[in-house]
Amino acid sequence: MKIYLLRHAIAVERNPNKYPDDALRPLSDAGRKKMARFAKILDKMGLQIDLLLSSPLLRARQTAEIARKRLHLKKNKLILVEALGPAGDPAKLIAEINEKYSVDNLLLVGHEPDLSSLISLLLSGEASLPITLKKAGMGCLSVEKLAAGKCARLEWLFNPDLQDLVKDSEMNM
Repeated sequence: MKIYLLRHAIAVERNPNKYPDDALRPLSDAGRKKMARFAKILDKMGLQIDLLLSSPLLRARQTAEIARKRLHLKKNKLILVEALGPAGDPAKLIAEINEKYSVDNLLLVGHEPDLSSLISLLLSGEASLPITLKKAGMGCLSVEKLAAGKCARLEWLFNPDLQDLVKDSEMNM
């Protein structure tokens, strides 16, 4: 199985007056644009996703929806999962994936530091590797049998700054 882990794109600034419930804080215009560019790159790469699981927080859902549309997934292929929310339990997430979702290519959309901790856990068995996904950053892991421990191999990490390089190189072509 390939597991793709995508951090939500840039959200609007925290503002307790405007967004007293942080779960309702949306993507910024810049975040939507950057994610749309990134999703276009993923599509051009030929990324195949069977299922997309997302944090229920608005900014993650919006990121997941942009990816879903660009990767030509049906609406029912996007599922909100509480364990992908901030401070979600990686063991619960892994158990839920194993119990409910038998797919070859899974995209997870969530938050930091949770996604980096999950990557670390799956690579090393501990959540302490110094990995950080920037906003709209993505990693790809290969997993034979998903478990809450050392079970994965890192395929790649994609820094969102590289998106800007790709955009610039496309403009020069």
